[in-house]
Amino acid sequence: MAYQSEAALEQQFIEQLNKQEYSTVDIPDYDALVENFKVQFEAFNAPKLDTPITDKEWERIFILMLGKSVFQSAKILRDKFVLEREDGTKVYLSFFDQDHTKNIFQVTHQTTVVGKYVNRYDVTILVNGLPLIQVELKRRGIDIREAVNQVMRYKKHSYNGLYHFIQLFIVSNGVDTKYFANSDRDLMYSLAFFWTDFNNIRITNLKDFSISFLARDHIIKMLTRYTILNDTDKILMVMRPYQVYAVEALIRQATLTNRNAYIWHTTGAGKTLTSFKTAQILAANPNIKKVIFLVDRKDLDSQTTEEFNKFEAGSVDVTDRTDILVRQMKDKNRQLIVTTMQKMANAVKRPQYEKVMDAYRDEKVVFIIDECHRSQFGDMHKDIVRHFKKAQFFGFTGTPRFEVNGKTEGKITQTTEMLFGECLHNYLIKDAIFDNNVLGFHIEYIKTMEGDFDWDDPTLADAIDVGELYMSDERMSLIANHIVQNHKAKTRNGQYTAIFAVSSIEALVKYYDIFKKIKHDLNISGIFSYGQNEDAEGKEFTVPADTIITGTTMIDNTQLYDEAKGVLGEEHLHLIGNASPHTDWEGVAANDPYGTPEFKRLLEAIRDGYLVAMQM
Repeated sequence: MAYQSEAALEQQFIEQLNKQEYSTVDIPDYDALVENFKVQFEAFNAPKLDTPITDKEWERIFILMLGKSVFQSAKILRDKFVLEREDGTKVYLSFFDQDHTKNIFQVTHQTTVVGKYVNRYDVTILVNGLPLIQVELKRRGIDIREAVNQVMRYKKHSYNGLYHFIQLFIVSNGVDTKYFANSDRDLMYSLAFFWTDFNNIRITNLKDFSISFLARDHIIKMLTRYTILNDTDKILMVMRPYQVYAVEALIRQATLTNRNAYIWHTTGAGKTLTSFKTAQILAANPNIKKVIFLVDRKDLDSQTTEEFNKFEAGSVDVTDRTDILVRQMKDKNRQLIVTTMQKMANAVKRPQYEKVMDAYRDEKVVFIIDECHRSQFGDMHKDIVRHFKKAQFFGFTGTPRFEVNGKTEGKITQTTEMLFGECLHNYLIKDAIFDNNVLGFHIEYIKTMEGDFDWDDPTLADAIDVGELYMSDERMSLIANHIVQNHKAKTRNGQYTAIFAVSSIEALVKYYDIFKKIKHDLNISGIFSYGQNEDAEGKEFTVPADTIITGTTMIDNTQLYDEAKGVLGEEHLHLIGNASPHTDWEGVAANDPYGTPEFKRLLEAIRDGYLVAMQM
């Protein structure tokens, strides 16, 4: 393509927005922006205003609006705005409407704003007079990172006043286009996303991006539904395209059909946000009596609870009390409930809760089930399904069960599709790697022995002890030293944790001793199971990120303790607190730092033989 200047790209972009029913408005400076906002805001709220807004009333409005952080401005934007009029009456105003036809869409360009420096903004998209989307353009051939850097400079120098209401930034060089949320913090390029179509195919061209992403009905959804206020961290978050498509698909399924369905999004793709946002939107639907977000008890750890509470404060009841769940079910004003599979199964089975639970037996109730590949094949799930006759069940999973990995009951192999029906949207590991949302696979083959051998060759002499070769002190020491020497380079200077898979417990212990003798600053831990992985089916165990894993003798099983000591050696088993080998974890004092639910779960796993951990 022939050379295209930034000015030509800008003009082409504005013409495209005009075709999408954005009206062009001339806003040369900040004062003109304020005056335009007054006109459009008053026009948007005209049905609620008997008389025009006076100068004194405008002063009140600006006192309440301006001087706030980006996060505070975002909250103001989404709340009802109470204006006390000069005659003492109050009127409830709003800044935008979820119905895109009721909003006023404008676009302007080259607005000059004087801050620390004089800046000229490329393109600003206004909704009801407020600058909600800022677009920074670079000519073709320039990396869009330069546009992000420019946005960061503007934030430091001149994004003040009404510009604190910017929700989204868009950066483009015509060929590549990304979007990201505004923030009070430093902006990170890694949080700028490509838009895609439903099939996860990127839409990078600015014109195509405009047609899809900036369609008036869609951009209003992005602003009202899919820009999230994280109240814990005080930041804005904008959802990625596959999250948006999944939510939209589930909403259509729930409102237009009575069928179940599931979403297949790979691990690390942000299923918690996607599923919880779906639950929030459906909970606002008057035709749905309750939306119940189900998680397995072992998944409702402190980290998960914190995640949920970021999106809706106080949404999670962390107790094991079924009566609290029943009270929530009885409360007609509580549309969204987050609870565990175990408590819901208890609620529908126990006679004392029958009156409350029967009220929902024939009502439309929506269940959203996290990690549905794991816990939905047992009796608890069946009990819940039997009780709620008109319920819909929507599952989220990163690893669905198919014929090859399904759970067999009798002669029938149960799959995720059998339980939930069709898969409405998928975002697989290959998509996540392509988007740099998860780390890709990088394999290096390092030869540790000279010669070209096939150890599985049946013609090899039986007298050759392959294990002796592999377990050679010299070989294992060289491997351990190589890992230590290259760890920082391979883990981005220790940003990532490395997993070293070995062939046996014997090898693990030997490597542990070798690493202990080498000079390094690494924290080496070993984790292994006593049985095959399949033996632990239904007892998966995840150690929370903030839990210190240590080899422990706090095992209420003398035989298991003796076995562990025999395998590991007593020097690798460390006492925790004042525990003894025969201490039952239930006896840990409540004020003991090791008496946390996470730690108890760790001890359960150790006690039951599914996990043994040791730490240097």
